[in-house]
Amino acid sequence: MKFISTPVKGMNDFLPSDMRLRQHVLGLIRETYARYGFDEIETPAMEHIENLSGKIGGENEKLIFKVMKRGRELEKGLQTGEIADSGLRYDLTVPLARYYSNNRNVLPSPLKALQIGNVWRADKPQKGRFRQFTQCDLDIIGDSSIMAEIELIAATSKMLTRIFSEVGISEFTVHINDRRILKGMAAAAGFAPETFDDVFIILDKMDKIGIDGVKESLLEKGYAPEAVEAYTAMFGKITPDLVCGEFCSQTCGSCLDEQVPANMDTIMSTVSHMVDPGVSLVFDPTLVRGMSYYTGTIFEVTIDGYNFSIAGGGRYDDMIGRFAGQSAPACGFSIGFERIVTILKDLNWKEEEGVTERRAFLVDEKAGAEKLLEVFEKATQMRAEGITVSVQPLRKNAKFQVETLEKSGYTEIRKVYADTQI
Repeated sequence: MKFISTPVKGMNDFLPSDMRLRQHVLGLIRETYARYGFDEIETPAMEHIENLSGKIGGENEKLIFKVMKRGRELEKGLQTGEIADSGLRYDLTVPLARYYSNNRNVLPSPLKALQIGNVWRADKPQKGRFRQFTQCDLDIIGDSSIMAEIELIAATSKMLTRIFSEVGISEFTVHINDRRILKGMAAAAGFAPETFDDVFIILDKMDKIGIDGVKESLLEKGYAPEAVEAYTAMFGKITPDLVCGEFCSQTCGSCLDEQVPANMDTIMSTVSHMVDPGVSLVFDPTLVRGMSYYTGTIFEVTIDGYNFSIAGGGRYDDMIGRFAGQSAPACGFSIGFERIVTILKDLNWKEEEGVTERRAFLVDEKAGAEKLLEVFEKATQMRAEGITVSVQPLRKNAKFQVETLEKSGYTEIRKVYADTQI
């Protein structure tokens, strides 16, 4: 069988320089969220197939890498057509719900959790989208107040500001909406509740097809022309300085609890005092978020010049209860780690000099055992002082060897021969 040296399509090998960048970003993520009181947790890579296909993962449920049963159970499954009993997780939210259900009696309330791990989706690979990728989620479970949204948006904005400031980006936008506002608009236009999810799927494409495309798609689906006309006309009321309360009073009428836009305005006004000047908070009535499990506030972060979001999330109060058997309000933010890394690489991120001093000894093979011992003793002493030291045999192509080390951040490189003073 032929040996294939390239990774499976949609998955990646990471060079040492890649890993330094990735670990640096992960370090900033962990450090920032720790300051806001988030504790890191971990869940298994594989989940029960029943959980993954429980109609709470949206379109991701079509992208599950399923794991077949084994042995006699597989033989039985081949007869029934049910050959998978587990699968690789496609996100970290479903595993979190199971985790909380299993451990809720020993967890703090509210739980402020940071979860970092690989996820897998049988997706079509493209720039910034892979089949295996690292996801970073932070969630607050057990807090039904808007303090959860405020903390999540503020912490994530601070984290992104810290990361992107290293490549000269100081501005990004946090788009905020509420699923209840979306439902209120649809109801006021005349759509039946059972059609809401279908309507929102079409609305979610507006950035690609425009409002005329949304209108055409809704009519093609057979929805009443008067409802479609009333609904699409609502989005004509969007202005650059849009205020949630005013917009909702003009569009939703009695179909929306007045506390919803009041909470939105409070969230935005409070967060605006907690974030850096370059962070724009925008009420965006077109924001949908694809997951049907969102029940309230939703949010998404974008940077000008990139056609994808770099973070997103919202409130999902009903999901945890499906697993735990009891109500547990929840709100979360998912960080597009791979997309952030892609942007940093596009902008030629450079490791900050002087963070960790790096030195290398290149030892000639004829230096002898006594000189080799001297080198390692010196390296041990320097490492104890916090210096990164690499000891390597001196290659014939020393010029290339030195250049490679310099690219890796080594500022002092010494060639060691039998008569070299250490």
